[in-house]
Amino acid sequence: MPQESESAPRPRQFLFLQGPITPFFSEIGAGLRRLGHGVHRINLCLGDRLAWRGPGATDFTGRPEEWPAFIAAFLDRHAVDAIVLLGEQRFYHREAIAAARARGTDVVATDFGYLRPDWITFEFDGLNRESRFPRDPEAILALARDLPPPDLATRYRDSFFNQAVWDMAYHFASLVPGPFRHYESHQIYNPLQVYLGTLTRILGRRRANRRADAIIDRLKRQGRPLFLMAMQMETDFSVRAYSTYPDLDTAIDEVTRSFAAHAPAEAQLLVKVHPLDPAIKNWGRRVAGMAQRAGVAERVHYLGGGNLGAITESVQGVITINSTVGLRSIVDRLPTLALGDALYKIPGLTHGGPLSTFWTEGRAPDPVLREAFLRGIAHCLHLRGAYYARPGLDAAVAGAVHRLHHGLVNQPLLETPP
Repeated sequence: MPQESESAPRPRQFLFLQGPITPFFSEIGAGLRRLGHGVHRINLCLGDRLAWRGPGATDFTGRPEEWPAFIAAFLDRHAVDAIVLLGEQRFYHREAIAAARARGTDVVATDFGYLRPDWITFEFDGLNRESRFPRDPEAILALARDLPPPDLATRYRDSFFNQAVWDMAYHFASLVPGPFRHYESHQIYNPLQVYLGTLTRILGRRRANRRADAIIDRLKRQGRPLFLMAMQMETDFSVRAYSTYPDLDTAIDEVTRSFAAHAPAEAQLLVKVHPLDPAIKNWGRRVAGMAQRAGVAERVHYLGGGNLGAITESVQGVITINSTVGLRSIVDRLPTLALGDALYKIPGLTHGGPLSTFWTEGRAPDPVLREAFLRGIAHCLHLRGAYYARPGLDAAVAGAVHRLHHGLVNQPLLETPP
């Protein structure tokens, strides 16, 4: 506990809702308690109980329609100053955010970083369309004027093994009704179906990578212009909430038909699946069918694997809905088009015209704006660290506690927290 002083931040009341399936939220709560803040937690399912250690937890066991009144009363009863959560588009979180906004209560959202791999978003309100980060180029240039370039070299490694084990424990526990029998998950598919599909893809990863590498090598030897469409997780709220597409099929079909009608005749389109796609749909067959119907079966290539860095080095442009691959494309100075509501969908960074013109008129991002944008989001919207492995988890927790304690969310943090 720091010594009390006139400059010490006043004690605040923090409420944690569902977060990453990791000790991240629990350890932030512990750090805030040590600094004299009030810490609360609402568990919505049995998995939430497993993910939280320490006092301050309350179980909500009612029906979904009872949740809005419950969370509104909870905010009032405990005089909550800020809610911290992951997944601002989940039903329970949307209702909590609405109650918070009616009371002037802050909402802080976290998720995997816009920057990868060892960055975590930590910002007011939410991601992409909900983010408070400016979209006006002049405002971005002014914001970043005195900020140093971000260090994009990887400092921390995460653990896929820990992520998988904790994720399975959480979701299998949440399938047990117990006192939370009225809980309704935001997930689209049954967890068992997802895990079996993901395991199948992991077992076939080497073969898929070799096949993708062979396709890239062949097309590069032929000297063909290459464009990449980076797929996302169809279950991700980036697609479900921050785009107009009801599913990935619709987006892929739109891009394929546009490619057939407007891309140079010698150009080739690569459609790369997300590395964690659960294989619920046979994307290889679906992409081939769309290409066949558009009359470009020989020019569209599905990639079930492959190294993203090697792929982006080989292409002339990147199309995505709002994947972080689009931001990587901007970092790599490639022409980029975002079909959805992406944080980086800004004039001068991404293609401002329609999809039909991107194939021939796409331009690399403006270098000055690109640099300012990267400085701004790195210093204002991110923590450095990881969710699932130490020491990255320790760094992320320390950064989150520091920002919440000192009221530095969405503000530059130029020194490493103690």
